[in-house]
Amino acid sequence: MGLGWFGAPEHNRWLAEETHALLRYARGAAVPAGFGWIGQDGAVDTSHPVELWITGRMTFAFSLGALMGIPGCRRYADHGVRALRTVLRDHVHGGWHSAVGHEPDGQGHGVPVEAQARKECYQHAFVLLAAATATAADRPGAHDLLLEATAVQDRYWWDERYGLPVESYAADFTDPEDYRGINAAMHTVEAYLATADVTGDVKWLERAVQVIDFAVNVQARANEWRLPEHYNSAWRPVRDYNRDQPAHPFRPYGVTPGHGLEWARLTVQARGALVARSLPVPDWMLDAAESLFDRARTDAWRADGAAGFVYTTDFGGSPVVRERMHWVVCEGVSAAAALRRALLDDGRGEINVELYEHCYRSWIDYAEEFLITDPGVWTHELDQDNQPSTRTWEGHPDVYHALQMTLVPRLPVWPCLGQALAEGRLDKPESAVPVHAQQPRRRGFFGR
Repeated sequence: MGLGWFGAPEHNRWLAEETHALLRYARGAAVPAGFGWIGQDGAVDTSHPVELWITGRMTFAFSLGALMGIPGCRRYADHGVRALRTVLRDHVHGGWHSAVGHEPDGQGHGVPVEAQARKECYQHAFVLLAAATATAADRPGAHDLLLEATAVQDRYWWDERYGLPVESYAADFTDPEDYRGINAAMHTVEAYLATADVTGDVKWLERAVQVIDFAVNVQARANEWRLPEHYNSAWRPVRDYNRDQPAHPFRPYGVTPGHGLEWARLTVQARGALVARSLPVPDWMLDAAESLFDRARTDAWRADGAAGFVYTTDFGGSPVVRERMHWVVCEGVSAAAALRRALLDDGRGEINVELYEHCYRSWIDYAEEFLITDPGVWTHELDQDNQPSTRTWEGHPDVYHALQMTLVPRLPVWPCLGQALAEGRLDKPESAVPVHAQQPRRRGFFGR
């Protein structure tokens, strides 16, 4: 099988250097109201407001940096926590504004952007993820932010009727949108897994597994592992949604193979959390994650003959939008690493490990050749000839996907990144000891 890259000192050195470079580059996003959209020149693009999802992702990123002991990251993590607790928080209706102006008002509150006034599940998921990770990093105010974020999730975003999240509301939490999206549900799962690890409250894990069961075991399985993205309010698929906007940045038409890769990673992470807690593990989870990965790989990688993943396909697997998004490669690398680790942890290391190692190497080589223009600087979109494109994205909005790609191969499947770093598991990727056999964990446990 060869020596491989996983665990090789020089490969881990490359990953670490890119981690540091990404966090250095991300510092340029800091603005008084939170974190702004990084433009093509590396400076904040003030034509974009300060958006909640970017501030949440950057707070998450710098909290990970703080956990690794990278100097300077603590103050940027703290800046993000303060912005989420004050500037971006809706002090009238609760929850958080989707977007505010770059300068707070005289009271330190954000000035909401009317065109983005609706409150969104997708954006609130990143508040929860940031709060959980900042709590793992023991940042000032993070504990209170997490308490508020979990309360908002319980009150507004978790729909007990379906066991799935609501998509969006008007600013005052009235007028719920008829649409439901798998993208918002996916990032809610990510946030719930992190929250379960940090708080020790199994409710968040149970909810995450419930959403994964619907998305992966029901919807993806029923569609030959091509996961429908769009649904009505009763969670029935709407297959022709946005047919006239196929390259929409958040709700593109058809199937998004990158999300298949992301769901594969989240599925094995949730499975790892169940195993670690000695909870019942559905027998479909690992096989389903492999099926998702394989479908995304075969449909989207080099689908038109050129290197790279196409952005979207139709329900037969034919390319629709042929642009190459940096985040899809990042999620492919992370999924390959997580699946390989999960198989080894499960004692099935002889099955498909070489496939995942091959994909991992190929996709990192692709990123190095086409996406990384300088250390920490990633082109976020390429056309089908692997030349820079701005059809969907302009500039370099944030470092969230790339940063995770540099860390997932160095960490265990469980716990999630923040708690794993808090427990000193960097470069110790083997399965964590089951919770019932552990001493109380470092940091982040409420009431312990």
